[in-house]
Amino acid sequence: MRLVDVDRIRAAGADLAGIARRTPLEHSRVLGEHCGGDVHLKCENLQRTGSFKLRGAYVRLRALDEAQRAVGVVAASAGNHAQGVALAASLLGISATVYMPELVPLPKLAATKAYGADVRLHGATLEETLAAAREHADRTGAALIHPFDHPDVVAGQGTVGLEVLEQLPEVRSIVVPTGGGGLVSGIAAAVKAEHPQVRVLAVQAEQAAAWPVSLAAGKPVRLAGAQTMADGIAVAEPGPVTFAHVSELVDAVLTVSEEALSRALLLCLERAKLVVEPAGAAAVAALLQHPEQMAPPTVAVLSGGNIDPLLLLQVIQHGMTAAGRYLSLRIRLPDRPGSLAGLLATLGELTANVLDIEHSRISGSLALGEVEVEISLETRGPEHREDVVRELRSAGYTLLAGG
Repeated sequence: MRLVDVDRIRAAGADLAGIARRTPLEHSRVLGEHCGGDVHLKCENLQRTGSFKLRGAYVRLRALDEAQRAVGVVAASAGNHAQGVALAASLLGISATVYMPELVPLPKLAATKAYGADVRLHGATLEETLAAAREHADRTGAALIHPFDHPDVVAGQGTVGLEVLEQLPEVRSIVVPTGGGGLVSGIAAAVKAEHPQVRVLAVQAEQAAAWPVSLAAGKPVRLAGAQTMADGIAVAEPGPVTFAHVSELVDAVLTVSEEALSRALLLCLERAKLVVEPAGAAAVAALLQHPEQMAPPTVAVLSGGNIDPLLLLQVIQHGMTAAGRYLSLRIRLPDRPGSLAGLLATLGELTANVLDIEHSRISGSLALGEVEVEISLETRGPEHREDVVRELRSAGYTLLAGG
């Protein structure tokens, strides 16, 4: 299969002039200290529609002939691709039908509708949604806009790579969140043509990593299942177009844990002041988990920032737990006045902030005259967390769980 070349990517860049934003490249001191060299963040989370997907969708739709434009397009997506197709179609005056899962987060549903698409909810999974979109395409003749496996889409996403080379010519490593592989394929095609010595690294969630097994097999392999908070890169199987690019151009595929993903999202919020979805933070997670793989200067692509507020709250809590900043304990106390006050006074002296507390006398394991307290604390990090547990035990408290 012929790979997308840099001339095609440059042409895509011309098509996107005035359409896609040239997103900023932000220096990250904290990540640089962790990796031992300069680290920059390519902020595609600040792109129009909140992700890089507009680039590929617009280039793909712009290439349609007049007959295809007249019929319209159809896509299936749980979020970012849906918004990219909807806005691209609106800008080009093409009607777009977008199928989304029935339980799609409301902010993504509202945004896709606001960009002008006819949104139809179908199926509990993205596979069922995609099947409905394919049936629509067969029935109406609408062009099915694949989220990653098309040369025009790869060329559009490759413009991210061209921008990185212009913004940081001395770059030596580029780390890219990877699901189906459209973004990393385009970036690798652009970068390797100009600077073949630059390392391009794909990143997948450990629990949704189709690329390592596919590359080992020498062909796309379908995962039986994928459960990860990084739903934007939870793609069950690469496509033939992206497989050809990744297998030839990408230097390595790294996988990251759920813990690293949540820590990365929290770091982006606290230290970079950037809202990033779990999939969009995968490159930062790779820097946290695999710093030895990075040859600085390094660029980590933040691929998207569309996160449901409820999920954001859960991920922040998960990230704080992973960073040692939450502590949940069950403590047995004498059932007499002042026992709970004494515990709280001790915690205050240890500067542990109480987030939640439950006081119960009803438990089969309790002796007469005992109560059980379940308490959630905010701590300042792993060392403080250990200090709190140690001091409570030294003070004679019985810790039943946690720590």
